[in-house]
Amino acid sequence: MSDPDEPTSPQAPEPAPGPEEQPEHDPSGLDLARSVAGGYRKDRVRKPHRSKRRGKPKAKGSQASGAHPDERDPQTLDASIDRLVAEHGWQTDLSVHAVFARWDQIVGVEVAQHCIPERYADDELTVRADSTSWATQMRLLAADVVRRLNQDLGDGTVRRIQVLGPQAPSWRRGRRTVRGRGPRDTYG
Repeated sequence: MSDPDEPTSPQAPEPAPGPEEQPEHDPSGLDLARSVAGGYRKDRVRKPHRSKRRGKPKAKGSQASGAHPDERDPQTLDASIDRLVAEHGWQTDLSVHAVFARWDQIVGVEVAQHCIPERYADDELTVRADSTSWATQMRLLAADVVRRLNQDLGDGTVRRIQVLGPQAPSWRRGRRTVRGRGPRDTYG
């Protein structure tokens, strides 16, 4: 027997039980939770995961699917379109074409009946008038319309308005034509 007053020397740790001597499973599940948590800690220091299909390592920033929303979740159509527009840099073109829909509010109903915007490219808006007199009228209003458009769209979006007159009719009918100046009328 040992004396209780005598200092004890440190004892060697007991050997781990062998497979035949393992304790029974704890029915509360606490041992299972501890083993899963321990496995998770070991996972964090492992090499990157290789996909079974392609054999490529997983991206460093990727994370397992969970309860929190991420970019892989279903998106609304509105959010998807906004992302597509932003990725391709279509914001200006989209806002200019929205102005095409409100053209009569910007220039007035009477002018909108006779002058229609056709295209927008390189800070220039092209407008087609249905007669030469309305083309002249639109050229006179161009500075005011550019100012209104830039208020709606942002400064410098539209720098110039090109006004086109009506399309001249083609006088070529049939197989035979006359060379020369053709009809003496002005179009545009």
